Amino acid sequence: MRVITGSARGRSLKTLEGDSVRPTSEKVKEAVFSIIQFEIEGRKVLDLFAGSGQMGIEALSRGASSCVFVDSGKESVRIIKLNLEHTGLGSKALVTQTDVFSFLRTSRQTFDIVFLDPPYAQGNIPKVLPLAAESVNEGGVIICEAPFGEELPEAAGDMRLFRTYKYGKTGITVYRRQPV
Repeated sequence: MRVITGSARGRSLKTLEGDSVRPTSEKVKEAVFSIIQFEIEGRKVLDLFAGSGQMGIEALSRGASSCVFVDSGKESVRIIKLNLEHTGLGSKALVTQTDVFSFLRTSRQTFDIVFLDPPYAQGNIPKVLPLAAESVNEGGVIICEAPFGEELPEAAGDMRLFRTYKYGKTGITVYRRQPV
């Protein structure tokens, strides 16, 4: 796993070990950043269920102004911090070891881009989406990764399902605000 482009281009990233780990593939990561390529520069990013932090790190490498990484796992937080140190992007990041639901309920921060990639088959996206939508700035976007074909809500707060893309067995679903 590596950073695709930007200031940390080509830097390898550490990942968690084990059968329960499912890092986003290079193909899917490239597709996600192709979808939002003109929306990254200077934006505030939130990486929920961050794992190794690769999505937020890619956004920082491509010019995002800041990223908050949220993961409940102690080992995930350790890996994210190592990856931030290795890429030199730590000064633009905040890593929080907490439950995603607790973070969203208590944080007053707002974001322009939210990555939402929870463990598969646990039904977290419909539960997290409404909370995440409350923290998205006007013009912001939520990007969810889930098994392709998994039924996701049509709306969350004032965010609406904009489009779903298929990459092998993976679905990338983009939520945006409906124009008024």
